[in-house]
Amino acid sequence: MKKNYSLFFLLFTIIGFAQAPANYYNNATGTGYALKTQLKNIISNGHVGQPYGTGLWSLYSTSLRDQYYENDNSLLDIYSENPDSADPYNYTTVSQQCGNYNAEGVCYNKEHLIPQSYFNSEMPMYSDAHHVVPSDGKVNGWRDNYPFGPVVGTTSSPCNNGATNIPCNSQNGSKKGNNANTGYSAGFTGIVFEPIDEFKGDVARSFFYFATRYETQMDEFFTSATNSTSTPAVIAMFDGSENKAFSNTFLNILITWHNNDPVSQKEIDFNNYIYTFQGNRNPFIDNPNYVCQIWSAECAALSSGSFSLENTIAIYPNPTNNHRINIQSETLLDEIQLINVNGQIIQQIKKPVFNSNTYTLENLNSGFYFLKLSSENQSVTKKIIVN
Repeated sequence: MKKNYSLFFLLFTIIGFAQAPANYYNNATGTGYALKTQLKNIISNGHVGQPYGTGLWSLYSTSLRDQYYENDNSLLDIYSENPDSADPYNYTTVSQQCGNYNAEGVCYNKEHLIPQSYFNSEMPMYSDAHHVVPSDGKVNGWRDNYPFGPVVGTTSSPCNNGATNIPCNSQNGSKKGNNANTGYSAGFTGIVFEPIDEFKGDVARSFFYFATRYETQMDEFFTSATNSTSTPAVIAMFDGSENKAFSNTFLNILITWHNNDPVSQKEIDFNNYIYTFQGNRNPFIDNPNYVCQIWSAECAALSSGSFSLENTIAIYPNPTNNHRINIQSETLLDEIQLINVNGQIIQQIKKPVFNSNTYTLENLNSGFYFLKLSSENQSVTKKIIVN
């Protein structure tokens, strides 16, 4: 739940000097990818890259502070902030920047939401504050270069260096674990990182910004990353094009997160701070409707459900050795059918009740089955193996 209770004097101060000029988006008159290019031109003009070290540390030390949750002016780190109760730890001074760390809460550093290996640490994207955010050093290391996405399963187990306990979580509930979606590019089927619900939209709008601001370089980044030592995890989020920019599955995730987690006062204020810092804005914070005006076909398909069902369902473990299988779905299902190889319906569950987005089929006999999942006028069928 958003908690937007910034101090009035802070809001008045920010709004007074850091709003976008009245005519800032006047040239954004198109639709689709033409609009994206127009926005790229707008937010490139006036963008002055700042020093990665001194510039960003200065921004973090003076501006990106908590005036929204505990309202304690601590550094606002999306991997440690607890929106509903006390934070597990806080950073308040420049001296707490990393450094060495061996656990959460020791020091903070700079997290590239778009991994820097994707763009070869080039400027100005290397120090672009719209996607380089303050982050707990340990959690930043756990996230590594993994794509963002929904994690299969739930956990209360803390992460560790080897990430052998998958899924696992940071102290505020951000999760690292097995990918719940199919269809990522580059054959990626591995580990993803999932921030808490409060900040999923923030992450999505950072990606939309990056794909727009660096539109003409997106194909070059993809080619370079594909031909380098970058892991499939890095390029799995993208499709190699300048226009669409993202793989089908990842774009679906980003739009879903953008829609489910609307722009907050924190984002509005930070957008204003960053505009003062480096001279450009994130248009998807100023006008969230730009997302579906640009990626209109994907938004329409997601709204109708035809794009989302296949990509919001995970079956695990598959094969299974314990005669039970879990169905995780972000979509409300009308019916589950378990069908044997002869076409006979073995189990039929109408209006299944999910617990934490998960439904479990138990006491399954060994064999091959088809699992048919239906939602409204759609269905998807998965093959499962019970050993």
